[in-house]
Amino acid sequence: MTHPLRIAVLGSTGSIGRQTLDVAASHPERVRVVALAAHSNVPLLAQQARTHHVTQIALADASRAGSLAGLVPEATIYSGDDAAAELAALTDAEVVVNALVGAAGLRSTVTCLDAGKRLALANKESLVTGGTLVMSRVRFAGQIIPVDSEHSAIFQCLSGEPHSAVRRIWLTASGGPFRGRCRDDLADVTAEEALRHPRWTMGPKITVDSATLMNKGLEAIEAHHLFDVPLGRIKIVIHPQSCVHSMVEYVDGTVKAHLGPTDMRIPIQYALSHPERWTAPVEPVDFATLGHLDFEEPDMDAFPCLALALEAGRIGGTMPAVMNAANEVVVAAFLSGSARFCDIPRVVEAVMEAHDPFEPSSLSDIEAVDHAARELARHAL
Repeated sequence: MTHPLRIAVLGSTGSIGRQTLDVAASHPERVRVVALAAHSNVPLLAQQARTHHVTQIALADASRAGSLAGLVPEATIYSGDDAAAELAALTDAEVVVNALVGAAGLRSTVTCLDAGKRLALANKESLVTGGTLVMSRVRFAGQIIPVDSEHSAIFQCLSGEPHSAVRRIWLTASGGPFRGRCRDDLADVTAEEALRHPRWTMGPKITVDSATLMNKGLEAIEAHHLFDVPLGRIKIVIHPQSCVHSMVEYVDGTVKAHLGPTDMRIPIQYALSHPERWTAPVEPVDFATLGHLDFEEPDMDAFPCLALALEAGRIGGTMPAVMNAANEVVVAAFLSGSARFCDIPRVVEAVMEAHDPFEPSSLSDIEAVDHAARELARHAL
């Protein structure tokens, strides 16, 4: 590389965004942060901008743009709902890290691809809600590099292999904090309990999705689009050690597994370094201490959100977008204390049953059904 890789980080104040900036700080000779975007955390965003000498900043909460300008007077500030997408297209970033939360990241994904930039994708909802639309915009091989640990693992296991040789993809899941509990035991669990993930440190929304196993359903839909593998050939398995990040099974019976520490900086860094590998400041796995690796079937009865997500993926069209929108609304309600854990699958199922799916032809189609599903989910609550 003749110059540092120029990157834009969308969702810089969230968990993935902060860890991306950690990776950049560990490799100052290789990575230069040129743009940052966040929703509303003005103090942290301003601090990040000063630390990384960034002068291109986006803030979704337009009402706080003045406060941000006062803290970073030398910066050009974009504000409003479309600010992150605008920033992704206009800056000189070569790679855009989309770490925005939820369906709000779809427009930025589309804008980035249309601008011909490489996309390090941590926003799985982009492919869940607009998979066909998104993938039709990919201009060159490797334009999307996945950041999710599971999809990064699959991406690496597929490297150098013909697509025709793939029999199945195996997505691993830790099982979350409630693994082994029955449905009745989960009715009244609290948000505090759901946020105690046994293996990963993540943002609150994805942590709750991991507790319901919804996250694994979303990841299956993402993998279906990203790797062009039918949903029926994507297998989900609970792996509590979270050492095997995912696997690819080939037609000759060979299975390639990607193993490593439970540290998101590894897939984040690989999305930036690909096809190279850089040294990472993480502790390697000690397999002698680890001792054993366990695998088991997911409990679809105790965790019905997984079955609902997979059903939405099988139906296709606008159904995954509707399922995702309902889930985002009820998870936010659960985190705020205005919904119960058992309300999550109940509301998602009710909104899905009320929707007549169709094949979207534009971003506007997806955004319209997303909006309608959110209204219906709020009513169902």
